[in-house]
Amino acid sequence: MSAYIGIDLGTTFSAAATLDETGRLVMIKNPDEQRSDNLLPSAVWVEGDELIVGEEARKRHQNKSSGGVASGDGAAGFKKDMGDSKMYKLADKAYSPTDLSAAVLKKLKMIAEKQVGDVVEAVVTTPANFSNEAREETMAAARKAGLNSRNISNEPTAAALYYAATEGQNMRGTYAVYDLGGGTFDVSIIRIDGENIEVLASNGVKKLGGDYFDEALIELVADKFKQETGRDINQNPDNLDYRLSDAEADKISLSNQQTVLAGGGESIDGHIIKVTRSALEEKISSYIAQTEMLCESTVEDAGLTMSDIQGVLLAGGSTRMPWVSRSIQKVFGKEPIVKANVDEVVALGAAFYVAYKNYDKLTPTQQEFIDSVIKKGGVQERTSKYYGIISLEYDEARETAVLVNSIIIHKGEKIPCSQTKTFFTVTDGQTSVNCKVTESDRPVTHVASVDDIVVAKKLLGNLPPNRSSGQKIEVTFSYDENQTMRYSFVDIETGLEVGGSVHPTKDSGDSASDLGKILVD
Repeated sequence: MSAYIGIDLGTTFSAAATLDETGRLVMIKNPDEQRSDNLLPSAVWVEGDELIVGEEARKRHQNKSSGGVASGDGAAGFKKDMGDSKMYKLADKAYSPTDLSAAVLKKLKMIAEKQVGDVVEAVVTTPANFSNEAREETMAAARKAGLNSRNISNEPTAAALYYAATEGQNMRGTYAVYDLGGGTFDVSIIRIDGENIEVLASNGVKKLGGDYFDEALIELVADKFKQETGRDINQNPDNLDYRLSDAEADKISLSNQQTVLAGGGESIDGHIIKVTRSALEEKISSYIAQTEMLCESTVEDAGLTMSDIQGVLLAGGSTRMPWVSRSIQKVFGKEPIVKANVDEVVALGAAFYVAYKNYDKLTPTQQEFIDSVIKKGGVQERTSKYYGIISLEYDEARETAVLVNSIIIHKGEKIPCSQTKTFFTVTDGQTSVNCKVTESDRPVTHVASVDDIVVAKKLLGNLPPNRSSGQKIEVTFSYDENQTMRYSFVDIETGLEVGGSVHPTKDSGDSASDLGKILVD
């Protein structure tokens, strides 16, 4: 027996699902007796040659992070660092976020194969706001875990697919998908018509979610302790009085009641601390404001008004916090739609998507289920970033050439897409062109700081000497369905070319004159 699985690779928890032979979307069960749900903690613990993934790793990591004594070392929340250069040193070995994510994916693959057979293909989800580099690293992690993963899906899109699959023809219209997990927040505006699902706009914050609310609660308890006792809370790393695990448990309790005693009511250095839901919400008010502004701007990016939004679909465990419903009511003027386990909707939607991408290999029963939701070619994503190049443009007012960001692929374009634009050299005898690719959330035009948006650098060199200025340089950007952006710079006369896919760069040594030997047409 073989299967196709969808994987929600989460910041705090991960999960997998599949479309079974009867045409039902089902979760891959978590066999860990320490948990009562289908979630695998995205945590890794290294002890000697042993690599532990899941609940035991999470507990050990929380214990050590909170001052507990333990051999070995661990990490969690590493998804937030995908696309960055951060490395984790665990038990004297260095691990990248890709390495650690691969360990989580490998564990999910192993669990799935014990339940559904050989995993033929998997779709792994990413936040809608992930950079090109973070998406590529997610694909690399899947390959390292031994998964055949040709496609990835945005988390809000996967959630929308699940809602559409379960609601059927009852779900038609334009919806907002509000996805708030352990470490990221995404919002997408999606149109569903019974045959097609089209993403109209997406935005997100890479570092906003439940983990940050836990940290805020720790600060809140420390502030209250200082206010009520005049003393600083015990912050001895070998014996913390209020730990990360305490904050997580108290945060969950505050979703069900207005007041809790911090740490389960146990004395904190001889004192009992009472925490209210309203105090926590005030502490995280800046995060709440970010989500509200992002919802408003995403509806605007879609060219819609709030009255055009038929409903708000929830995904992510942090949407259980009561302020989420109130915030959605405030912004959208309607209560969110809650008809599913918000921890599972992304994995289940990813399972639908991987089955959809392998339609010809499904059983007739499975195909019938897919057909009841969308038609072939019926999932339409859009670009989530602006991509361009740094060039020189003549400023008539100042009578000089200035650096500009020439956008080639705009945010919100249907994908896959490809755009080509022609630029020209600006000096006689120019034998090289500095090619600088940019990525931005907003349509930045005039460049204040080049390194804020430059994510790739190439040198198109060895051009013939003694040529006059005005030689054509053709720039092509291609954006595929996995939202990987590839680029090429071609000298038209010689055919010389450089290119690649987007990778961040930390270099900052180029002068303005070096940066811009291409002039916009």
